[in-house]
Amino acid sequence: MSRQLFGTDGIRGVAGEYPLDARTVFAFGRALAEWAKSHAAEPRVLIGMDTRESGPALAAQVIAGLASDGVQCTVAGVVPTPGVAWLTRNGPYAAGLVISASHNPFQDNGLKLFAHSGYKVPDAEEVELERRIFALAADSTPTIGHISTQPAEAEAYVDFLRSICTQSLSGLKIVVDAGNGAASAYAPRILRSLGAEVVELYCSPNGRNINLNCGALHSERIQDAVVAHSASLAVAFDGDADRVIFAARSGRKVDGDHVLLICGRDAKNRGKLPGDIVVATVMSNLGLEIALKNHGIRLVRTAVGDKYVLEEMIRIGASIGGEQSGHVIFHEQATTGDGMLTMLRLVEIMARLQTSLDELAAELHVLPQTLVNVRFGQKRPLEGLDSVQAAIRDCQAEFGDAGRVVVRFSGTEPLARVMVEGTTLDRVGHHAETIAKAIQQELRA
Repeated sequence: MSRQLFGTDGIRGVAGEYPLDARTVFAFGRALAEWAKSHAAEPRVLIGMDTRESGPALAAQVIAGLASDGVQCTVAGVVPTPGVAWLTRNGPYAAGLVISASHNPFQDNGLKLFAHSGYKVPDAEEVELERRIFALAADSTPTIGHISTQPAEAEAYVDFLRSICTQSLSGLKIVVDAGNGAASAYAPRILRSLGAEVVELYCSPNGRNINLNCGALHSERIQDAVVAHSASLAVAFDGDADRVIFAARSGRKVDGDHVLLICGRDAKNRGKLPGDIVVATVMSNLGLEIALKNHGIRLVRTAVGDKYVLEEMIRIGASIGGEQSGHVIFHEQATTGDGMLTMLRLVEIMARLQTSLDELAAELHVLPQTLVNVRFGQKRPLEGLDSVQAAIRDCQAEFGDAGRVVVRFSGTEPLARVMVEGTTLDRVGHHAETIAKAIQQELRA
């Protein structure tokens, strides 16, 4: 049975509309209660959310479903997604639920589940949860539960984050763009407690301004702000704070690839990089692979998605992995990407080495890269499209080891994505367009 409700990152949609309508969410709570009972003798569920105005209503519907089957829950209020994962793993919880739609606009929301292990619930168990949700929704009259928020619950997670940085941040001026999301009440406070001077941007959520022209998807905000405020660096989170992007003092954007290089290199130099391996996806720039190789570090690539990065990290015992987009996983300390943990690992290195982010990131020479999205009609295997494969071979022949081409279908939209890297931007663009046109001709929309 294929999954109909759960996507790659939980159940997501427009709040109030299917599958986030009252009946389905109430049935989700009932199904979650059954699941929790099958995993713990006295199950309890932790609930956290981002700053969307629909969060409390969805939480109340889930709570009602849980309570109807005798399962209690603790509502921690606004907590970053990785905070819920950490608290679930380190607390008396059979499951942790995050009510968030990450980087999406405020109208959207979602339900993301973590097991007591701190890892996302496996696909096979999501399929079984779906089966129960459909069955229960057909026989449910939704009710509204009572929310009693216990924000102090998150303080253990805050203490954990503070312990990551063992250096004083005195003398660092840091711009924080929280995207009006879950990091708003946490990141500035933690940095100040470590001695940093903080300039707050977009840290005033009102329920509707989450991710609105700010945060990790709009790095131009921090690139401008870090220069305007003469700051040491700037940091931008997405709505649920599981990803993060930086800007150095010069205004240079520092993304997930830079972070993987900086942290991987530092760990290798201190003898703390198991296997001398860093894990990234096929979208990470070839420049990262070259820079890591200069330090005797091997880059292992996976399919796009932090889920696949984590799976490979666990399989080979790697401690550092992530995505160019800013999802970075430090597996010895976390079970998921954590934007604030990443921030603290980075500033700890800056403070310990007494150097700037510009200097730390300088070794990564990003090769010109172009990404073209092609809308298609009928999907067919790319391997069987002769003209597309010929265009790919021409690209590979020209660039050799100094370039890459990745062609894949989107997992969420009727799009083929063409990514080309090479020595010069004009040739990269030429090959990307040639491959895209071949796809358009073969798979006419």
